[in-house]
Amino acid sequence: MSKQSSGGSTRRNAEALLSKTKKREWDFKLERERESEALAQKTARLRELRLAKEAAEQSAAPPSPPRAKPPKPRRSKQT
Repeated sequence: MSKQSSGGSTRRNAEALLSKTKKREWDFKLERERESEALAQKTARLRELRLAKEAAEQSAAPPSPPRAKPPKPRRSKQT
């Protein structure tokens, strides 16, 4: 009789441990998803700020004339 009750409590302990482990894994996955979403939002916000800054700098700066390419040095023919 004691073997049966011992087996039942062992099973309950194992199920409780499994349940606890699954909950921890689920919590960890949820936390990783939240962190990933926060990073994506931060990246998007920083990108918007950078693009706005570049647009403001481009509109504030006078248009620059196109640059002339420097002439290439001529090579002497080798014989």
